[in-house]
Amino acid sequence: MSDSADSSTAASIDEAFEALSAATPEGWRVELIEGEIHVVPPANGEHEGIVNLMVEQVVERRKDRRWTTRTGLGLLISGISPTGKVVPDLVIVPRGSYMDELEYHDPSEVVLVGEVTSRSTGASDRSSKLRGYARAKIPFYLLVDRDADAVSLYSEPSSGQYTREATVAMSKTIVLPHPLGFELDTSEF
Repeated sequence: MSDSADSSTAASIDEAFEALSAATPEGWRVELIEGEIHVVPPANGEHEGIVNLMVEQVVERRKDRRWTTRTGLGLLISGISPTGKVVPDLVIVPRGSYMDELEYHDPSEVVLVGEVTSRSTGASDRSSKLRGYARAKIPFYLLVDRDADAVSLYSEPSSGQYTREATVAMSKTIVLPHPLGFELDTSEF
């Protein structure tokens, strides 16, 4: 495919994405992951509860106070799709990052993204987002997989994939290494 055809396809996909985003009911969101448009329903109480518990622990236990949490922050993850627009459940960034009016941001400042699986997102959380976050060289990807009753931390991205994985059963603790430097307790998840 020529560069002009690629540009035309990306522009068409971006236009469709923007149209769907504008038409999506409040609380829903649209993500474009590896060429597929996903319309994601509002999270259920359990999902949001887990995200909130993660946020609380990061805020209370992080060793370096320069890091802060964000939920609902859009990221531009090149290679995940022509537009690269995703909204992770949790993002950890340096304090003061992304304090602008943009909806989607370059992920270069992100130290960790977190996803909590649901029926509508579980498959992409385990595969295409895993690959996309690794290609973006985000140092850590925390996956709370409710279907597998497990929590995984992927790290050391290289050549478009994470080279290290640590997985624990839900209810155990998982180490979030430097720069966060604490154990995330999943017993309340």
